[in-house]
Amino acid sequence: MLSAAPPLRRLSREVAELTGLPPQRVERVLSPLRRGLVLGIHEVGGSAHRWSLGEHAPVEPAEIASVTKPLTAALLAVLAAQGQLDPHAPLRELGGVWRGWPAWVTLYALATHTAGLPAHPLRAGLTALLDWQDPYGRMDEAAVLASGQRWANRWQAGQFVYSNLGAGVLALALAQAAGAPSYPTALERAVLGPLNLRHTYFPSPTELPYRATRFGPLLGAGGLWSDVGDLLAFAQAHLSGALPPDWQLTVTPRRLPAGLDEVAPGWLVSGGLWWHDGVARHSRAGLAFRPATGRSVALLVAGGPGRLRRTALAEALKVLN
Repeated sequence: MLSAAPPLRRLSREVAELTGLPPQRVERVLSPLRRGLVLGIHEVGGSAHRWSLGEHAPVEPAEIASVTKPLTAALLAVLAAQGQLDPHAPLRELGGVWRGWPAWVTLYALATHTAGLPAHPLRAGLTALLDWQDPYGRMDEAAVLASGQRWANRWQAGQFVYSNLGAGVLALALAQAAGAPSYPTALERAVLGPLNLRHTYFPSPTELPYRATRFGPLLGAGGLWSDVGDLLAFAQAHLSGALPPDWQLTVTPRRLPAGLDEVAPGWLVSGGLWWHDGVARHSRAGLAFRPATGRSVALLVAGGPGRLRRTALAEALKVLN
């Protein structure tokens, strides 16, 4: 159902009627996002509902940044179910360029941010100063692998260290395990195509708008574009059995940030809610689902850093679910 940019109060009433939440509570969590949003909700046993609000509502498909990570984890689950890899085996068992990697780095550890890798390749600190929209663009895949192998820290293994570098390394390893020429090709063959996510894709460098965030060789960490319909379909695939059940394999690592109970491959878990947000330079994205109710929520929101508190989108995902 499409409502053409209703005022915040009307939107809040419609969402409240669908979800059974108090309208005032819905309005409170959506108010910080009112500059521009696209909201999708899928109710258990029902259909998907979509609303847009504000003159700056994102045009779909939009960049979803780190919401790419759950799709990377879905590729891991599919390949594991097909017997093409063991997610808990040391990464170095893949052979080739992976032979020198330390034993504690596994695909599962990379997918749950517990492999002891830093948040970013260290040289990204410099490249971000040179081009803040493309901090990884001056690196190639070989440089990413070298950085990951060099800085994997055995003392941080088992701790939660949110890592774009780890997600990027994971995607490169999955492409090799799948026998694909690239991570986007492997993802299309195993996840996007089978789930019919036809509006979810990696734009070519020439297709990217000027203001878009670029992830260079770390496409497993971000870089996908999508719409709320595909995001909701992806969330529902976890609940319907269309994806292998590996998303349920949670871990409670050391130094887990406040507000998180567990981590699953590609997902953060809070109070029974599986969720992830994404921060692009000029937009935000979020996706969440609650297995106990079967509801899923997707959000695309206008506003980059400084215009929108990061917690505002995460709070909306949790309340609306």
